[in-house]
Amino acid sequence: MSSRQTFVIAGASLAGAKAAETLRQEGFEGRVVLVGEEAVRPYERPPLSKAYLRGEVGFDVAAVHGEGFYEENDVELLSSTTVRSVDPGAKKVVLDPGGELGYDELLLCTGATPRRLSNPGSDLAGIHYLRSLSSCDALRDALAEASKLVVVGGGWIGSEVAASARQMGKEVALVEAAAVPLERVLGAEVGAMFRDLHAEHGVELHLGVGVDGFGGRGRAEEVVLADGTVVAGDLFVVGVGVTARTELTQGTGIAVDNGIVVDEYLSSATPGIWAAGDVANAYHPVFERHIRLEHWSAALNQGPVAAKNMLGQRVAYAKVPYFFSDQYDLGMEYSGFATSWDQVVYRGDKERREVIVFWLDKGTVVAGMNVNVWDVTDDIAALVETRRPVDPGRLADPSVELSAL
Repeated sequence: MSSRQTFVIAGASLAGAKAAETLRQEGFEGRVVLVGEEAVRPYERPPLSKAYLRGEVGFDVAAVHGEGFYEENDVELLSSTTVRSVDPGAKKVVLDPGGELGYDELLLCTGATPRRLSNPGSDLAGIHYLRSLSSCDALRDALAEASKLVVVGGGWIGSEVAASARQMGKEVALVEAAAVPLERVLGAEVGAMFRDLHAEHGVELHLGVGVDGFGGRGRAEEVVLADGTVVAGDLFVVGVGVTARTELTQGTGIAVDNGIVVDEYLSSATPGIWAAGDVANAYHPVFERHIRLEHWSAALNQGPVAAKNMLGQRVAYAKVPYFFSDQYDLGMEYSGFATSWDQVVYRGDKERREVIVFWLDKGTVVAGMNVNVWDVTDDIAALVETRRPVDPGRLADPSVELSAL
């Protein structure tokens, strides 16, 4: 690679920061420009709903790299800067501030943005969405003064924020349209484990019911549910999913379908354009389909793979999807990708929440989740990756080593 080349990374996210790091580790001597909207250096998002939100750790723990990393590695970190447009034909971007900047290779790590409610009253003050460091800081400050938090949405963000607020001593109500928290990912049977967990910790649960709107004078004071129930609170958090930030692709010809469409090498069909992290809808060779992953692990690992491929190495991204969550005294890790299944198998004590859960489809493990059981993620990932049928009885038997399956 010529030292005169310029590689631009749009999005100073975990994926973008790890890509910049990898370019230097792999010996790229050209110009590396990392563009980020936020005023701070790149950071990881998981602490925002957990330890950072609770005030147990500071920013340096969440930061991807130490303060001097980018200067020491000759990475131009353009903070408080936005990529306004991309011209793939001319191979240039327009920065604000900064104007035009030419590139040889462009990596899009623009991430995702929270879905916003459009119900009556959803624009009232006191309704928070958690995604950025600044939004977390604002929520943490508001929590310090609040007595009761109402969380709308029982996915990972909503469940973790609810748990954190309870750990901070706040009253919490959780509203979820599905029958149990996390039903979309885990199914009703396993989601019940998290329903019971929150109930045991004193969360007021409103399940199987949607939101009609919010009420209040100048700021939100209550949420009105579809069944007429009114849930009062002095602080509200909405966590109902995210959408990929693909606005930069408009008018460029870059293919978009639930994110920027890329192959297993994280390359789009438009020459010189790559994507990684939450915005990338990447072909996964294990599952033989395109998957967009909104997980820390994907951002952590896709950034380096994209960087290597920008350098011509042709490395496929085939890592089995992984994510983790901590809620109260429950820690879990999930490996795999299960959108449908016909059997759920438990290994361990489900009632004590010391268990490994497996989702099977036609006898093949498509995902596994270890709950308060550790050092088994590699074995679970291997079971998913091999895609070979397993005996459910042996899978459930703790005396049979997972590695033997």
